[in-house]
Amino acid sequence: MGRFHLQQLTVDMNINWTPVIAATVCGTGALYLFSKWRNNQKIQKKILNARKRRDNSLQQAELAVQQFKIQNPDFKSSSIVSLSLPELTGKLKDGSLQPDAVLYAFMEKALEVNKTLNCSTEIIMESVAQLKDISTQKKGLLYGVPISIKDNVAYESHDTSCGVVSKLDQPALMDSVMVTVLKKQGAIPFIRTNIPQGLLNYDCGNPIFGQTLNPYNLQKTPGGSSGGEGALIGGGGSILGIGTDIGGSVRIPASFCGICAFKPTSKRLSLQGISSCVRGQKSVLSSAGPLGRDVESVALCMQALLCQDMFSLDPTVPPIPFNQEVYESSEPLRIGYYENDGYLQSSPSMARAVRETKDLLEKAGHTLVPFQPLQLYHSFHELAIKGIYSDGGRTLFCHLKEGPIDPCLCGQDTVIGTPGFIKKSVEELWRLHENIELYIQEVIAEWRRLNVDVLLCPILGPAYNFRYCGKLGSVLSNTGLYNLLNFPAGVVPVSTVTEEDEAQLSHYKGVHGDVWDKLFVKAVKGGVGLPVAVQCVSLPWQDEMCLRFMREVEQLTAKNKLARKH
Repeated sequence: MGRFHLQQLTVDMNINWTPVIAATVCGTGALYLFSKWRNNQKIQKKILNARKRRDNSLQQAELAVQQFKIQNPDFKSSSIVSLSLPELTGKLKDGSLQPDAVLYAFMEKALEVNKTLNCSTEIIMESVAQLKDISTQKKGLLYGVPISIKDNVAYESHDTSCGVVSKLDQPALMDSVMVTVLKKQGAIPFIRTNIPQGLLNYDCGNPIFGQTLNPYNLQKTPGGSSGGEGALIGGGGSILGIGTDIGGSVRIPASFCGICAFKPTSKRLSLQGISSCVRGQKSVLSSAGPLGRDVESVALCMQALLCQDMFSLDPTVPPIPFNQEVYESSEPLRIGYYENDGYLQSSPSMARAVRETKDLLEKAGHTLVPFQPLQLYHSFHELAIKGIYSDGGRTLFCHLKEGPIDPCLCGQDTVIGTPGFIKKSVEELWRLHENIELYIQEVIAEWRRLNVDVLLCPILGPAYNFRYCGKLGSVLSNTGLYNLLNFPAGVVPVSTVTEEDEAQLSHYKGVHGDVWDKLFVKAVKGGVGLPVAVQCVSLPWQDEMCLRFMREVEQLTAKNKLARKH
């Protein structure tokens, strides 16, 4: 299904394909209507109960913070939450800050941010109990660090809802491997964050917990699917978080919310205990990854997670510890780059950000080489989309059909529910997987031919106006490509949208000059002052190389901003 046909269905169709039994069949109309009414009552009860659990946790957290402040009258959360992660871990290690003060400081800030942005699905009150034994984890790299986790990352006795009613009232029996390892490293998971319904969307709203807002502009989306993480960290309510990414789901929120995020090679970090609405889909691989205020934060998180505890708890994760030497290297790099992938023309601010970053890297002594993604239309439509929806969208749709459809999915749900949508036989699926493997080898061969170490390219941005994410699936080409390839990729904020960028939108034609390019302009319009990021990519299993490149971009950007001030 090509760009036009896929998007045409997304925008124009208003048919609800949810299976419904006609009320008059076999004279069972009254019985059917009663059954449907009763089912709706059960759905509403589930949603109300989930909201009550969230609201109760927020109230408990507020009371706990108030009590701590009464017991500690000199307590000031602002001096704690403003610290960088290295500063925070240093003060926790030397004892100048205590874990309880840090936890309550971030809990207070998270509560404040959530009131404005609606980014939390629940405060984890077990975090307070964790303080009792936290001293036993003092050697952990994240000792005493409060951390946020995306709603689909399992925490014992809590739902991993994925924003769908079908997964409510099914509390996890145990912590995910990620949460277990974080705790062993001394981190304190204290809040769970919002997601879009079903996760396969880059907005952040669902009928259970509502719409999350962007910390820079309340009329914009924070991105998704790790949108609650992006909003919370971008708003200052968390210093470090864990999300998941199957098409840009940690990278897009980072871009929209002005923070850093890293999508590792799939299986570099454990996915055990991480919930999904398309479990079993293997064509395009998901990754769990960190989001933070800066590159050093996400790198430290990766270092903490890549430990013997993770390798023991999940033997399917390759036992490859974090390579600090590669991360700290200062050798000049040979860097491929592009500002237009040949399918989506970047917004004016994004194109400028890539050009400016390229110039900074060249001035710093790195070699920049033009790079053009191969067969992008084919890879995106024929491989990625048809791979993710090779079951005809049935698995996702089964979760969506129980309960109301969130407005952020407007258009997307009708495409997924269309009879005959991208169904494949086993033979076709095997052929698809073979073609994906061949495509990966072609891209690696091109990478080798150009002899590049890493790649600089656009990320989606700036942040969208509401109700466009479900209509513009095709713009995910520059993020979804690296899930299909299983290349590590990260995001670093480098600029903000200027008045000149905004003015140039009136001349934007895009690659195709069609209705979807016009929709893209409407989606990003009104973005002055919003953060703009770039994307950094490396070859599979070269995660530390990607992080090293991200750090280089971050440092050069910071130096350039400082030089401009003087």
